[in-house]
Amino acid sequence: MKSVQKLTLSALFLALGLLLPFLTGQIQHIGNMLLPMHLPVLLCGLICGWKYGLVVGFIMPLLRSALFSMPVMFPPAFAMAFELASYGAISGLVYEHVKTQNIASVYKALIAAMLGGRVVYGLVMTVITSALGQPYSFQIFMTAAFINAIPGIILQLILIPAVMVLLDKAGVTRFNSRLAKA
Repeated sequence: MKSVQKLTLSALFLALGLLLPFLTGQIQHIGNMLLPMHLPVLLCGLICGWKYGLVVGFIMPLLRSALFSMPVMFPPAFAMAFELASYGAISGLVYEHVKTQNIASVYKALIAAMLGGRVVYGLVMTVITSALGQPYSFQIFMTAAFINAIPGIILQLILIPAVMVLLDKAGVTRFNSRLAKA
């Protein structure tokens, strides 16, 4: 894929990340459950590569906060910038370095990105809350990063591979939807 195409798709993913949260009605609790900004960042990393995924992931929550005041800039949008940058970078790196790009490799990239991004989020929140003198326990991290996010995680694991297959059929990606034979 040419860099102009990657840049154009990255801009599209950034725009989607700004608009998708409106589907949750700007209700923070629903947004925390469905994670609408994560979808375009993960897709950007998979389709455009890790560098584009990293940049789009970092910019998206900060720009959305500046434009719409959701999420609040500090600490949520600030911490999310590092989390989503990690999602974009990890999904792109893992997907680029697998031998065969198929559904299994998409799942590997997604799971690695989801785990890595959540660890980064936890570390950033730990630093922020420590600096502010606020508590941030492992229980708070697990609740925010995993328990409350289960619906969004399931949505990502269903929707993103399906989108990748559709984009392959449309000729947009290099994705091979057939599983490689062992």
